Amino acid sequence: MLKRKELGNRGEEVAANFLKKQGYQIIERNYQARMGEVDIVAREGKSIVFIEVKTRRSTDFGLPEEALSYDKRRRLTKLALGYLAYHKIKNKNCRFDVVSILVNEDRVKDVRLIKNAFEAVS
Repeated sequence: MLKRKELGNRGEEVAANFLKKQGYQIIERNYQARMGEVDIVAREGKSIVFIEVKTRRSTDFGLPEEALSYDKRRRLTKLALGYLAYHKIKNKNCRFDVVSILVNEDRVKDVRLIKNAFEAVS
């Protein structure tokens, strides 16, 4: 069975490949700043998209995307604002998407993309 970190890494790999097939252009993976990390930063059309990847082995404790707490959404909002400021990106549409992945042992059971998963939180 995959360890937690391996599960997360595998999920991010699956998500990146899935997003590319959906027409997303991956700009950066694992963007790190002092307060945390954004799993994937991508471009879709004219929008910059900050993507959180949630991977789980089962739905015993809810769907993967339900693990996105208010604090996590607030932290992702701050990370996104920091990313935009650092890269001097202005007047671009931005949004937050979630890729929800369920795996069974070593096989991917389900991959879902939730566009506009949440609004920016201050």
